[in-house]
Amino acid sequence: MKPKRITDDLDKMLGLLPPGVQKSLSNSGQQDELLEVVLDLGRIPEARYPDKVLALGDKYITKYDLQAIVNRLGKFGTDNRAGIERTLHRISAIRNRQQEIIGLTCRVGRAIFGTVELVRDLLNSGQSLLLMGPPGIGKTTVLREIARVLAEDLQKRVVVIDTSNEIAGDGDIPHPAIGRARRMQVAKPEYQHQTMIEAVENHMPQVIVIDEIGTELEANAARTIAERGVQLVATAHGNSLSNLIKNPTLSDLVGGIQSVTLSDEEARRRRTQKSVLERAADPTFPVAVEIANRNSWFIHTNVAATIDLILRGEIPQPQKRKIDKDGRIKLIDMSPMVKHPGIKNIEVKKPSPVKESINSSNVSNEPKKSLNGQINSNGLSTAMKILSCGISKHLLEEVINQHDWPIICVNKLEEADVLLSAKNNLAAENTLRKQAREEHIPILVIKSNTPTQVERALGKLLEKHKLKVD
Repeated sequence: MKPKRITDDLDKMLGLLPPGVQKSLSNSGQQDELLEVVLDLGRIPEARYPDKVLALGDKYITKYDLQAIVNRLGKFGTDNRAGIERTLHRISAIRNRQQEIIGLTCRVGRAIFGTVELVRDLLNSGQSLLLMGPPGIGKTTVLREIARVLAEDLQKRVVVIDTSNEIAGDGDIPHPAIGRARRMQVAKPEYQHQTMIEAVENHMPQVIVIDEIGTELEANAARTIAERGVQLVATAHGNSLSNLIKNPTLSDLVGGIQSVTLSDEEARRRRTQKSVLERAADPTFPVAVEIANRNSWFIHTNVAATIDLILRGEIPQPQKRKIDKDGRIKLIDMSPMVKHPGIKNIEVKKPSPVKESINSSNVSNEPKKSLNGQINSNGLSTAMKILSCGISKHLLEEVINQHDWPIICVNKLEEADVLLSAKNNLAAENTLRKQAREEHIPILVIKSNTPTQVERALGKLLEKHKLKVD
């Protein structure tokens, strides 16, 4: 069956809006897809949908319109959010410097039953789970369903840490969308980390559900909770794990990052600089989900291994789970291609036996090795193999995939057609340079380890060897 969508008392939110706005929304016939209504002083109101924005009528919003809505709502908190009791809707205010409300964002809150099936097996495992994705993708909606399933279907003691009452709705009685899970409200957003610890110490939960871990204190509290044997299910700011490890505030959620100095022998073995980045500890969340869209999720079942790959400059290959039009779950095998959200797919093609030597002023004068990567009898370009020295493999992959070039990054010199190195790095790698000379592998030297330099060098290399460049 298809997942069942329940719109949570949409009429209660629409009833707050000016009559003209209500009429325009009714005429649109798209209320099931409505995300939010935006009301700004002196502007025409807008309705926002997943893929478009529509103007609602032709009348500008006045102070009277805004005040009429505010009068029907509960009190706004310090985070400028208010709600409608026993519903999941959220109204957020924009204020001027005199603290007067000059804009409102009326966001529709929905309970959706069925999407949790994409990760039900992960919930059964008892491991902590981190959800990531862009704003508005449905992370909070998924949290509600997860809390309900854990509390009712799996019969676990679940406590929801509900900052701004966004997960379980406004008012003292939580919304039925979280089932038998208990809800702890947070007086102010900055107290969320304290409430997280309080929940563990006072209420003996087996699972804690948290929305939007965004500060270092909250990240530390999450690690403390995980070390006490409590399962965590949370969302975090960031679209992917690669974004998260670049965030110094939240990187501890995935193990943290530290700089390590390698020995000369280890640096030569890895073919990297002596100073490298490595994961500092085990991740707080062993499993992570990147929500690409509402029906397509990327699952990292081993976050520690994924982070290690990213730090080595490689692209991880997560599982892709998708709900089709019939509501069935599909697991897409990622092994034939390198896939990652936001990165094009690159297919690995077999090299042609035809060879040709490099003739470039940018390549060192060492003996030349013939290259793979010619146009075969079918007119298709095969892949050229490149080993990088001191250049991030992750950077290389991004440039290659951006242009969909027929190039493969390899890890061993004996597999490479070309050695690509930054000028300063090559000078320190006497052993690697000597080995390349003995193997007759040409060396392509660029000035610096930057996307522009890498892109220019690879483009010229492909042009000289008649490989297909889009």
